[in-house]
Amino acid sequence: MFNQKIFIMRRVLLSIFMAMSLVIIPEIVESQEKNFGIKGGLTLSNLYIDVENLDTEDRRIGFNAGIFGQFMFKEKIGIQPEFLYTTKGSEADYLGVIDQTVSFNINYLDIPVLFVLRPVEILDIYAGPYAGVLLNSNIGFEGTIEGETDLDRDHFRSLDAGLIGGIALNFGGFKLGARYNLGLLDIADSDASELLLGDSKNQYAQFYLAIQFPARAPRY
Repeated sequence: MFNQKIFIMRRVLLSIFMAMSLVIIPEIVESQEKNFGIKGGLTLSNLYIDVENLDTEDRRIGFNAGIFGQFMFKEKIGIQPEFLYTTKGSEADYLGVIDQTVSFNINYLDIPVLFVLRPVEILDIYAGPYAGVLLNSNIGFEGTIEGETDLDRDHFRSLDAGLIGGIALNFGGFKLGARYNLGLLDIADSDASELLLGDSKNQYAQFYLAIQFPARAPRY
């Protein structure tokens, strides 16, 4: 039953992305303002683990980096697709027969498709979905058991997906932004990972600097 719900959710998200593509691609071609750029910054991630033997959980401090395009159809409305390498995960302390600190380091290629609202020239407001493809993962152990291990796709779901909301300030060819990403899919996909993570989902904040070309002079 659980796997059936995940399958249905994946189909729904895929259908949404396909429908958006049919609408977005013609609009991109006809967009009045086109900007491309690079971006990178800080990622603060947490899994909000809810299992019986969890003692404490701390966020993982990581990074995000990638490319984006911004296409404004009208002066105040547009869309921004991105390709981002994003680190996710957290660090958790477990108490029980074996006391252990476990560091979850899970890295993705994220593909957000964000709608842009620009109420004033200096401010962009973003909202939209993202899809994430699992690239690699590593789990470190401290305590009774020491060391680290690579957990492949058999232990984590290969697809992540969720919703994003955020803002950015425009300074000509530069942007300073912040956003929050709310994952909708459980990331554990094996008995071992479910024992440690339960129904955890990716949740993370991002702070970034973006450089866009061609530079757009702000109008105040």
